[in-house]
Amino acid sequence: MLRTALRNVLAHKARLLMTVLAVMLGVAFVSGTLVFTDTLSQAFRNQSAKNYDDVAVAVTSYADGSNPESGSGVSQKTVDRIGALDGVTAVSARVNGFAGVADPNGKLIGVGWSNKGANFAPGKDGKDPAYAFGQGSGPAAADQVALDQDTAAKGRYKVGDRVRVATNGPVKEYTLSGIFTTDDGAVSAGGSLVLFQTPVAQKLYLAPGHFQDVNVSAAPGTDDEKLLDQVVPLLPKEAVARTGAALADEQAKDIEAGMSGLNQVLLAFAGIALFVGVFLIANTFTMLVAQRTKEIALMRAVGASRRQVTRSVLAEAGLVGLVAAAVGLGLGVLLAVGLRSGMSSFGMKVPGGPLVVTATPIVSALAVGVLITMLAAWLPGRRAAKIPPVAAMNSVHAAPSAKSLLVRNIVGSVITAIGATAIAGGAGMGDENGRYLIGLGAFLALIGVIVLIPQLSRPIVALVRPLLVSVFGVAGKLAGQNAVRNPRRTGATASALAIGLTLVTGLSVVGVTVGQSVDKMTTDNIRADYMVAMASGGPLDGSALAAVEKAPGVSAVSPLTSTYLKLDGEFAPTSAVTPGDVEKVLTVKTVSGGIGSLADGRIAVAEDSARKHGWKVGDTLPTVFGDEKKGSLKVGAVFEGSEFLSPVLVGSELAAQHEKKPNIQQIFVKMDGGQSAAGEKALISALGENPAISVMDRQDIRDQFGGMINMMLNIVYALLAMALLIAVLGVVNTLAMSVFERQQEIGMLRAIGLDRRRVKRMVRLEAVVISLFGALVGIVLGVFLGWAIGQSLKDDLPGYALVLPWGRIGIFLLLAGLVGVLASLWPARSAARLNMLNAIKAE
Repeated sequence: MLRTALRNVLAHKARLLMTVLAVMLGVAFVSGTLVFTDTLSQAFRNQSAKNYDDVAVAVTSYADGSNPESGSGVSQKTVDRIGALDGVTAVSARVNGFAGVADPNGKLIGVGWSNKGANFAPGKDGKDPAYAFGQGSGPAAADQVALDQDTAAKGRYKVGDRVRVATNGPVKEYTLSGIFTTDDGAVSAGGSLVLFQTPVAQKLYLAPGHFQDVNVSAAPGTDDEKLLDQVVPLLPKEAVARTGAALADEQAKDIEAGMSGLNQVLLAFAGIALFVGVFLIANTFTMLVAQRTKEIALMRAVGASRRQVTRSVLAEAGLVGLVAAAVGLGLGVLLAVGLRSGMSSFGMKVPGGPLVVTATPIVSALAVGVLITMLAAWLPGRRAAKIPPVAAMNSVHAAPSAKSLLVRNIVGSVITAIGATAIAGGAGMGDENGRYLIGLGAFLALIGVIVLIPQLSRPIVALVRPLLVSVFGVAGKLAGQNAVRNPRRTGATASALAIGLTLVTGLSVVGVTVGQSVDKMTTDNIRADYMVAMASGGPLDGSALAAVEKAPGVSAVSPLTSTYLKLDGEFAPTSAVTPGDVEKVLTVKTVSGGIGSLADGRIAVAEDSARKHGWKVGDTLPTVFGDEKKGSLKVGAVFEGSEFLSPVLVGSELAAQHEKKPNIQQIFVKMDGGQSAAGEKALISALGENPAISVMDRQDIRDQFGGMINMMLNIVYALLAMALLIAVLGVVNTLAMSVFERQQEIGMLRAIGLDRRRVKRMVRLEAVVISLFGALVGIVLGVFLGWAIGQSLKDDLPGYALVLPWGRIGIFLLLAGLVGVLASLWPARSAARLNMLNAIKAE
């Protein structure tokens, strides 16, 4: 039987090619993901270990120059005391924060959040071991900076050039003293790194004479733990000390956790691709077994048992899976290399290191490839073995019994009903548990529909058959009949497309609905013409607010300044705003009182917070301010909550009395003439053409809040493309096998007058009908799923309303039709080229 299986595989190489491709793509996705994440994890672990090779003790201070309450960090005196400890050979002290570099056109180089500034800390030899200078040297004066190699290249800067650098304050010009290479994470993430002289960096980011991080190197033989015990008592309360080895291990665990999340996402999509591939494989072996019915019957007649027949089919599947897994593993390794190289196109760098191929991806590839193929082939093999030899010899086509179809339809109906009920129930719960229930229901509903899909094919195709006949005549009629001749085969082919389009449509409905809600929320709550914010996402300097207020054409300005306030013994998230102007730039709907009371030193409280604490207009609340001073504040207004406003609002002047430095998150601006190129230019000029400060109009604001959703949708579409590609292979395979099976019939049609052009049209229309049928099922199920997920999210989205993306749905249907046309090219050509006399004689 093994020899028979091998002979059948070699005899049907062309027909098994699509199955090999489907398994190969799925395996490549799985193995590529594992190799890619293993390689990435190892590279980052090696870099982390390298960074702490010479570090005996690492001190981290959580001091932040923008937040005076966080402490002032580690002083120079403390650094000197650490350096005087026994066994210490060197101490490297660091301070860092945001720094953005402008290119020659004034635009920010790199991604805002990963643009970093730090101090150049030379040792006794005048070199800083963290940076290797290829040109020039580190900054030796207050008006000098050094840049990383990539930033210098992007800005086309060379040593001696003047460079415009923005921190949280006004833009300043510095002379470029040197260009260096580094393993710093900011540069690896696609950002930039600017090195300042140490006193300059301290003044910019923390406080003169203070540092955030200190790395201690020790002489060989020094016990790191004992040294750690000596360092700890010297540190301020906001600083934490660990051994270099412990910190490297901690970073390795963080890297592992980060890679694990990426790994799970990619493997989930690989699982979807393999799930789709199961239908292609099962379809292929079903048709192969059907074409060999007489051969199997003869084997049974000469003594082969049912088990032997089943094992023969499984052996064929195992051989196919083994070949596909081996090729898929090689393709997966290439995919991992491509992904690693492709990260640079997104502005990210991966630390150097070898490609890591462990036993896990190899075993996984072989196990997945062989087991998935054998599992998909088991049912066709078992079904073939159950056919009585005499019945099989009398009929090439073993049609499924009415009883088996009835049982299938009942099972499918029950599973679909359970799944739909779970989805509807989860939608009504409206919380995280509800979303889990929706996920379970979606899986069950998808399985149920797949089981039912052969039964669904007859009535749905029957609806379009009159159109096919009226438009395409005989070819259309034959295509409609062929599409429902074998419901199981049509259902299995359409299932692959249905799965992919269920996911794509569901995610599109959710994405567009959430995006519309976010867009409406932004439009309804923002009256300002412009929003000014740091590109890094950090706080703006007070000088930016002063500059905006003085800009020509400005009619109203209100910052949103995060401030500390404890009301009635409980911390309350609070924003400081400008009374009189905040109502002009943001929508503030009052329930009681007036927002103008902020000018009188009163506070405004969101309706939910007021209800929760029992506060009302006129109440006086005991208050603790950010500078620890105590007092009392009166509630002057209760307003409707907003995504852009904190639960408590105070006037900017009141907040300034208790803060050393304002923590300005955004500045909202209203211009006399509304939005205009001149108004935007006036603001940019007033801010000193600072590349680190973004001036966004209303559309930019909407894009900022909704852009992430569209980006995530595009990533999901790209990942699901693998499943849809396998679905296309399934359509090609079904048509090719169907044409082979119907050679005699096609020959007879040709003999009675159906020309080659109409034969091609018949096959092409059959493919389009099957593809559109699968697409329609997937779209209907996807819309239902998208509605349910949206319902579970609506409590978190003010103004939620379901949006059906009809344009995208139309595109999905068009693409499904195109899939049918493209998939039919080779089978249709093969059908048209059949020699009619040879075809008529074919069995």
